[in-house]
Amino acid sequence: MQKIVPFLWFDNQAEQAVNFYTAIFKGGKIGQTARYGKDTPGPEGQVMTVRFELAGLEMAALNGGPVFSFTPAVSFFVDCETVDEIDVLWARLAEGGTALMELAPYPFMEKFGWVQDRFGISWQLSLTREPQRVRPYLMFTMGQNGRAAEALDFYTSLFPDSRIDLIQRFGPDQDGAEGTVMHARFTLAGQPFMAMDGGPAHSFTFTPAISFFVNCGAQEEVDYFWEKLSEGGEQSQCGWLSDRFGVSWQIVPAILGELMSSPDAEKVHRVTQAMLKMTKLNIEALRQAAGEQ
Repeated sequence: MQKIVPFLWFDNQAEQAVNFYTAIFKGGKIGQTARYGKDTPGPEGQVMTVRFELAGLEMAALNGGPVFSFTPAVSFFVDCETVDEIDVLWARLAEGGTALMELAPYPFMEKFGWVQDRFGISWQLSLTREPQRVRPYLMFTMGQNGRAAEALDFYTSLFPDSRIDLIQRFGPDQDGAEGTVMHARFTLAGQPFMAMDGGPAHSFTFTPAISFFVNCGAQEEVDYFWEKLSEGGEQSQCGWLSDRFGVSWQIVPAILGELMSSPDAEKVHRVTQAMLKMTKLNIEALRQAAGEQ
Protein backbone atom coordinates (compact mmCIF):
# COMPACT_ATOMS: atom_id res chain seq x y z
CA MET A 1 0.00 0.00 0.00
CA GLN A 2 1.31 3.45 -0.97
CA LYS A 3 1.89 5.43 2.23
CA ILE A 4 1.00 8.92 0.94
CA VAL A 5 -1.82 9.33 -1.59
CA PRO A 6 -2.54 12.64 -3.37
CA PHE A 7 -6.23 13.39 -2.80
CA LEU A 8 -8.15 15.67 -5.17
CA TRP A 9 -11.32 17.50 -4.08
CA PHE A 10 -13.67 18.06 -7.03
CA ASP A 11 -17.01 19.79 -7.33
CA ASN A 12 -19.07 16.93 -8.83
CA GLN A 13 -16.47 16.15 -11.53
CA ALA A 14 -14.44 13.44 -9.82
CA GLU A 15 -15.76 10.55 -11.90
CA GLN A 16 -15.41 12.44 -15.19
CA ALA A 17 -11.89 13.62 -14.34
CA VAL A 18 -10.67 10.19 -13.24
CA ASN A 19 -12.05 8.57 -16.39
CA PHE A 20 -10.18 11.19 -18.44
CA TYR A 21 -6.86 10.85 -16.63
CA THR A 22 -6.80 7.06 -16.62
CA ALA A 23 -7.48 7.06 -20.36
CA ILE A 24 -4.50 9.27 -21.28
CA PHE A 25 -1.74 8.25 -18.84
CA LYS A 26 0.24 5.04 -19.02
CA GLY A 27 -0.84 2.43 -16.51
CA GLY A 28 -4.07 4.31 -15.87
CA LYS A 29 -6.58 2.27 -13.92
CA ILE A 30 -9.57 2.84 -11.66
CA GLY A 31 -9.77 1.16 -8.27
CA GLN A 32 -12.22 1.18 -5.38
CA THR A 33 -15.21 3.50 -5.74
CA ALA A 34 -17.48 4.54 -2.86
CA ARG A 35 -20.84 6.24 -3.29
CA TYR A 36 -22.85 8.53 -1.06
CA GLY A 37 -25.54 6.84 1.00
CA LYS A 38 -28.48 8.16 2.97
CA ASP A 39 -27.91 11.03 5.41
CA THR A 40 -24.49 11.83 3.91
CA PRO A 41 -23.24 15.19 2.60
CA GLY A 42 -23.72 14.21 -1.07
CA PRO A 43 -26.64 12.97 -3.17
CA GLU A 44 -27.38 9.31 -2.51
CA GLY A 45 -25.84 7.12 -5.21
CA GLN A 46 -23.37 9.73 -6.49
CA VAL A 47 -19.66 8.87 -6.48
CA MET A 48 -18.13 10.01 -3.19
CA THR A 49 -14.54 8.84 -3.57
CA VAL A 50 -12.66 6.93 -6.23
CA ARG A 51 -9.15 5.49 -6.12
CA PHE A 52 -7.09 5.45 -9.30
CA GLU A 53 -3.55 5.03 -10.58
CA LEU A 54 -1.50 6.99 -13.13
CA ALA A 55 1.92 5.74 -14.27
CA GLY A 56 2.39 3.91 -10.97
CA LEU A 57 1.19 6.72 -8.67
CA GLU A 58 -1.88 5.89 -6.57
CA MET A 59 -4.28 8.82 -6.22
CA ALA A 60 -7.80 9.47 -4.96
CA ALA A 61 -10.61 11.86 -5.87
CA LEU A 62 -13.65 13.14 -3.98
CA ASN A 63 -16.87 14.81 -5.02
CA GLY A 64 -16.97 17.29 -2.16
CA GLY A 65 -18.92 20.19 -3.63
CA PRO A 66 -17.88 23.79 -4.44
CA VAL A 67 -15.77 24.35 -1.32
CA PHE A 68 -12.13 24.56 -2.43
CA SER A 69 -10.34 25.57 -5.62
CA PHE A 70 -7.30 23.95 -7.23
CA THR A 71 -4.20 26.11 -7.64
CA PRO A 72 -0.78 25.49 -9.26
CA ALA A 73 0.79 25.46 -5.77
CA VAL A 74 0.41 21.69 -6.03
CA SER A 75 0.98 20.29 -9.52
CA PHE A 76 2.04 16.95 -10.93
CA PHE A 77 5.35 16.62 -12.75
CA VAL A 78 5.27 14.09 -15.59
CA ASP A 79 8.41 12.52 -17.04
CA CYS A 80 7.92 11.83 -20.75
CA GLU A 81 10.11 9.45 -22.73
CA THR A 82 9.45 10.58 -26.32
CA VAL A 83 8.42 13.67 -28.27
CA ASP A 84 5.22 11.95 -29.41
CA GLU A 85 4.34 11.10 -25.81
CA ILE A 86 4.72 14.65 -24.51
CA ASP A 87 2.93 16.14 -27.52
CA VAL A 88 -0.08 13.84 -27.15
CA LEU A 89 -0.34 14.38 -23.39
CA TRP A 90 -0.07 18.14 -23.83
CA ALA A 91 -2.80 18.20 -26.49
CA ARG A 92 -5.19 16.23 -24.29
CA LEU A 93 -4.51 18.14 -21.06
CA ALA A 94 -4.48 21.58 -22.72
CA GLU A 95 -7.86 21.04 -24.42
CA GLY A 96 -10.25 23.31 -22.52
CA GLY A 97 -7.46 24.24 -20.11
CA THR A 98 -4.91 27.04 -19.70
CA ALA A 99 -1.22 26.98 -20.59
CA LEU A 100 0.84 28.38 -17.70
CA MET A 101 4.09 27.82 -19.63
CA GLU A 102 3.75 26.90 -23.29
CA LEU A 103 5.12 23.56 -24.43
CA ALA A 104 8.49 24.48 -25.94
CA PRO A 105 12.27 24.05 -25.60
CA TYR A 106 13.71 25.83 -22.54
CA PRO A 107 17.29 26.30 -21.31
CA PHE A 108 16.63 23.84 -18.48
CA MET A 109 14.84 21.16 -20.54
CA GLU A 110 14.71 19.87 -24.10
CA LYS A 111 10.91 20.31 -24.08
CA PHE A 112 8.67 21.43 -21.23
CA GLY A 113 5.18 22.77 -20.64
CA TRP A 114 3.00 23.63 -17.64
CA VAL A 115 -0.77 23.41 -18.07
CA GLN A 116 -3.87 23.72 -15.91
CA ASP A 117 -6.42 21.31 -17.36
CA ARG A 118 -10.19 21.71 -17.80
CA PHE A 119 -10.79 20.41 -14.26
CA GLY A 120 -8.27 22.80 -12.67
CA ILE A 121 -5.44 20.33 -11.99
CA SER A 122 -1.95 21.53 -12.97
CA TRP A 123 0.56 19.36 -14.80
CA GLN A 124 4.23 19.93 -15.63
CA LEU A 125 5.20 17.88 -18.68
CA SER A 126 8.92 17.37 -19.23
CA LEU A 127 10.79 15.52 -21.97
CA THR A 128 13.27 13.80 -19.65
CA ARG A 129 13.68 10.77 -21.96
CA GLU A 130 12.75 8.60 -18.97
CA PRO A 131 9.77 6.21 -18.67
CA GLN A 132 6.55 8.01 -17.80
CA ARG A 133 6.30 8.84 -14.11
CA VAL A 134 4.07 11.22 -12.14
CA ARG A 135 5.40 13.10 -9.09
CA PRO A 136 3.65 15.63 -6.81
CA TYR A 137 5.29 19.06 -7.02
CA LEU A 138 4.93 21.64 -4.21
CA MET A 139 5.45 25.34 -4.97
CA PHE A 140 5.87 27.63 -1.96
CA THR A 141 4.49 31.08 -2.80
CA MET A 142 3.23 34.27 -1.17
CA GLY A 143 3.92 34.12 2.58
CA GLN A 144 5.41 30.64 2.26
CA ASN A 145 8.03 31.68 -0.30
CA GLY A 146 11.52 30.88 0.94
CA ARG A 147 10.31 28.07 3.20
CA ALA A 148 10.70 25.13 0.80
CA ALA A 149 13.98 23.93 2.31
CA GLU A 150 12.54 24.20 5.83
CA ALA A 151 9.49 22.20 4.76
CA LEU A 152 11.61 19.47 3.18
CA ASP A 153 13.71 19.15 6.34
CA PHE A 154 10.50 18.86 8.37
CA TYR A 155 8.73 16.34 6.15
CA THR A 156 11.76 14.08 5.72
CA SER A 157 12.25 14.03 9.51
CA LEU A 158 8.74 12.64 10.04
CA PHE A 159 8.40 9.79 7.57
CA PRO A 160 10.60 6.68 7.49
CA ASP A 161 12.52 5.94 4.28
CA SER A 162 12.74 9.68 3.52
CA ARG A 163 15.54 11.93 2.32
CA ILE A 164 16.35 15.10 0.39
CA ASP A 165 17.74 13.93 -2.95
CA LEU A 166 18.66 17.27 -4.56
CA ILE A 167 18.42 20.99 -3.84
CA GLN A 168 19.35 23.65 -6.38
CA ARG A 169 19.19 27.24 -5.17
CA PHE A 170 18.77 30.54 -6.98
CA GLY A 171 22.00 32.43 -7.51
CA PRO A 172 22.60 36.21 -7.53
CA ASP A 173 21.82 36.66 -11.23
CA GLN A 174 18.71 34.49 -11.47
CA ASP A 175 15.00 35.30 -11.30
CA GLY A 176 14.32 34.01 -7.78
CA ALA A 177 15.55 35.41 -4.48
CA GLU A 178 19.14 34.36 -3.95
CA GLY A 179 19.44 31.28 -1.74
CA THR A 180 15.82 30.16 -2.10
CA VAL A 181 15.01 26.81 -3.68
CA MET A 182 14.93 26.81 -7.47
CA HIS A 183 14.36 23.06 -7.73
CA ALA A 184 14.33 20.20 -5.24
CA ARG A 185 13.70 16.49 -5.35
CA PHE A 186 12.93 14.56 -2.17
CA THR A 187 11.58 11.20 -1.04
CA LEU A 188 8.87 10.62 1.57
CA ALA A 189 8.12 7.06 2.69
CA GLY A 190 9.88 5.82 -0.44
CA GLN A 191 7.83 8.03 -2.77
CA PRO A 192 9.32 10.74 -5.02
CA PHE A 193 8.24 14.38 -4.62
CA MET A 194 9.48 17.70 -6.01
CA ALA A 195 9.39 21.28 -4.72
CA MET A 196 10.46 24.87 -5.31
CA ASP A 197 10.10 28.39 -3.95
CA GLY A 198 7.82 30.17 -6.40
CA GLY A 199 8.31 33.75 -5.26
CA PRO A 200 6.06 36.14 -3.30
CA ALA A 201 4.32 37.69 -6.32
CA HIS A 202 1.99 34.82 -7.17
CA SER A 203 -1.65 35.30 -6.18
CA PHE A 204 -2.18 31.65 -5.22
CA THR A 205 -0.99 29.27 -2.53
CA PHE A 206 -1.86 25.85 -1.10
CA THR A 207 -5.51 24.94 -0.54
CA PRO A 208 -7.24 21.79 0.78
CA ALA A 209 -8.40 21.08 -2.79
CA ILE A 210 -5.29 18.89 -2.98
CA SER A 211 -4.30 17.13 0.21
CA PHE A 212 -2.03 14.21 1.03
CA PHE A 213 -3.74 11.17 2.50
CA VAL A 214 -1.49 9.29 4.95
CA ASN A 215 -2.34 5.62 5.36
CA CYS A 216 -1.81 4.67 9.01
CA GLY A 217 -1.92 1.40 10.93
CA ALA A 218 -2.38 1.55 14.69
CA GLN A 219 -3.76 4.48 16.68
CA GLU A 220 -0.24 5.35 17.79
CA GLU A 221 0.70 6.11 14.20
CA VAL A 222 -2.43 8.22 13.69
CA ASP A 223 -1.59 10.15 16.87
CA TYR A 224 2.03 10.67 15.79
CA PHE A 225 1.34 12.13 12.34
CA TRP A 226 -1.65 14.13 13.59
CA GLU A 227 0.32 15.85 16.32
CA LYS A 228 3.52 16.38 14.32
CA LEU A 229 1.92 17.68 11.12
CA SER A 230 -0.68 19.88 12.81
CA GLU A 231 1.85 21.60 15.11
CA GLY A 232 1.82 25.26 14.10
CA GLY A 233 -0.95 24.54 11.60
CA GLU A 234 -4.68 24.03 11.85
CA GLN A 235 -6.69 20.94 12.80
CA SER A 236 -9.98 20.25 11.06
CA GLN A 237 -12.60 17.50 11.11
CA CYS A 238 -12.54 13.93 9.78
CA GLY A 239 -8.76 13.59 10.04
CA TRP A 240 -7.94 16.68 7.95
CA LEU A 241 -5.31 19.25 8.90
CA SER A 242 -3.19 22.02 7.39
CA ASP A 243 0.45 22.07 8.45
CA ARG A 244 2.59 25.11 9.31
CA PHE A 245 3.32 25.66 5.61
CA GLY A 246 -0.33 25.54 4.54
CA VAL A 247 -0.12 22.07 2.96
CA SER A 248 -3.19 19.90 3.69
CA TRP A 249 -3.02 16.32 4.95
CA GLN A 250 -5.47 13.59 5.90
CA ILE A 251 -4.33 11.24 8.68
CA VAL A 252 -6.42 8.11 8.25
CA PRO A 253 -6.24 4.60 9.74
CA ALA A 254 -6.48 1.76 7.23
CA ILE A 255 -9.39 0.27 9.19
CA LEU A 256 -11.61 3.14 8.06
CA GLY A 257 -11.41 2.03 4.43
CA GLU A 258 -12.26 -1.52 5.45
CA LEU A 259 -15.28 -0.41 7.45
CA MET A 260 -16.50 1.95 4.73
CA SER A 261 -16.32 -0.78 2.08
CA SER A 262 -18.66 -3.10 3.99
CA PRO A 263 -21.69 -4.34 2.03
CA ASP A 264 -23.78 -3.57 5.14
CA ALA A 265 -25.23 -0.13 4.34
CA GLU A 266 -26.35 0.49 7.93
CA LYS A 267 -22.86 -0.25 9.21
CA VAL A 268 -21.33 2.16 6.72
CA HIS A 269 -23.88 4.78 7.74
CA ARG A 270 -22.99 4.43 11.44
CA VAL A 271 -19.27 4.65 10.74
CA THR A 272 -19.78 7.70 8.52
CA GLN A 273 -21.79 9.51 11.16
CA ALA A 274 -19.16 8.74 13.82
CA MET A 275 -16.35 9.95 11.56
CA LEU A 276 -18.13 13.22 10.79
CA LYS A 277 -18.10 14.08 14.51
CA MET A 278 -14.34 13.56 14.89
CA THR A 279 -11.31 15.77 14.36
CA LYS A 280 -8.46 13.28 14.84
CA LEU A 281 -9.77 9.86 13.86
CA ASN A 282 -10.14 7.31 16.64
CA ILE A 283 -9.93 3.64 15.69
CA GLU A 284 -11.69 2.32 18.76
CA ALA A 285 -14.63 4.70 18.32
CA LEU A 286 -14.92 3.77 14.63
CA ARG A 287 -14.98 0.07 15.51
CA GLN A 288 -17.62 0.70 18.14
CA ALA A 289 -19.77 2.55 15.61
CA ALA A 290 -19.42 -0.43 13.27
CA GLY A 291 -20.56 -2.78 16.03
CA GLU A 292 -17.25 -4.61 16.17
CA GLN A 293 -16.63 -3.98 19.87
